[in-house]
Amino acid sequence: MAAAEDADLPRDLVFVDLETTGGNAAFHRITEIGIVRVVDGQLVEEWSSLVNPECRIPSYIEAFTGISNEMVADAPRFADLAKLVQEKLAGSVFVAHNARFDYSFLRAEFRRTERRFAAKVLCSVKLSRRLFPEHRRHSLDAVMERHGLHCSARHRALGDARVLWDFWCLLRRERPEAELAAAVQGLLGAHALPPQLSPDLADELPEGPGVYRFFGHDDALLYVGKSVSLRTRVLAHFAGEHSDSKEQRLARQVCRVDWLETAGELGALLREAEWIKRLQPLHNRRLKKNPETVTLRVPAAAGGLVAVIGVEQIEPEELGDCFGLFRSRKDAQKALSDIARAQQLCLKVIGLEQSAGSCFAHQVGKCRGACVGKEPLVLHAMRLSLALSSLRLKVWPFPGRIALRERDGSGHADLHVCEAWGYLGTARDEEELAELSAATGRPPFDPDVYRILVRHFSDKPKLDWHDLRVATSAS
Repeated sequence: MAAAEDADLPRDLVFVDLETTGGNAAFHRITEIGIVRVVDGQLVEEWSSLVNPECRIPSYIEAFTGISNEMVADAPRFADLAKLVQEKLAGSVFVAHNARFDYSFLRAEFRRTERRFAAKVLCSVKLSRRLFPEHRRHSLDAVMERHGLHCSARHRALGDARVLWDFWCLLRRERPEAELAAAVQGLLGAHALPPQLSPDLADELPEGPGVYRFFGHDDALLYVGKSVSLRTRVLAHFAGEHSDSKEQRLARQVCRVDWLETAGELGALLREAEWIKRLQPLHNRRLKKNPETVTLRVPAAAGGLVAVIGVEQIEPEELGDCFGLFRSRKDAQKALSDIARAQQLCLKVIGLEQSAGSCFAHQVGKCRGACVGKEPLVLHAMRLSLALSSLRLKVWPFPGRIALRERDGSGHADLHVCEAWGYLGTARDEEELAELSAATGRPPFDPDVYRILVRHFSDKPKLDWHDLRVATSAS
């Protein structure tokens, strides 16, 4: 094939596959590496090696890959192979199926040996999706079946790397050069970052959950966000395809990014809410502290009168008599008015209308007459309670301060310390837990923490929680 035709395709590629002890690069290790290197369309090298992961291989992984603890016992450690592997990958486009998995594992291993590694990454899953959008499945097995590819050593590193090379050869034969080049270049450039940010950011960002911060000039805090995939979410801010001018403006202002990994989504949500309220970033609005947050309260002895009160006035044991959380008194009154009109409740009885005699709604036949004694107040109060029931706030369901344990995929845990719908912080060791357990005073009711925890409790009926009024262990 003429050199001119290859101008837009990468000349130097390494097709890589790894076998590992698990799915999280932060905690699991590599057990086998397979590399197929291609230059100018010609196979120049195949190489593979078992790797001693310096830990036990789980039985289900051994059953899947066929790699046993005995097989890797005398294999070199990654530290022994790091220099050689780095040389074999140098200067090439890194190609793998679900490439972020393999790439993140290699970067983690290189970091353990205090070596830097970065490469342009081409994911063959994404390439398959882009070139064959009519198909739903793009796993390696699906690609092999669809294109008639074969592998003599499936789920072994070199065997799978060879399949990727075969897939590339097939694409070169069967797809127009310009189409393939456009797809490849589109994927290689998908995470182009603004010039003011380090080009290493895309590689450094972790794949797991957490919370992140954007800083602008003079290190001014611009934005706080969270995601179950930090890398995906952060890079999406700079994708260059936003029609929202505010999003584009934010992307141009960011000069520095930092982040905190969490064990799961709950920790990311709680930390995001806490950071936004405490740090007041310029571009966040949704979770900024709103001193006007109010609720509707229906005291038992008020004769049907509904009070609009600030959430800071609520005692935890009174939440069962409160309904809804609203950003302002006006919003609360409008919601109550809409409910009353829909259920033919009396605006005068509930306190939204001041008039002598009957209310206006009764005069036009849209109130059942509680204001003039036509409907007993007891019955009106029952209908009011029923109408508001879906908005009833939940009483704190625990005896006091607790620690909610949230584990990541590797068993590492965060302990979120909460009390009375307030968040005190997250502990990752005994010392931090003891400090949060001993903190004096009850945190104020926090509407955002309330929403986060209620949703979490609904999704997780079996909670792992610990009463911090008694001796607690973070193990």
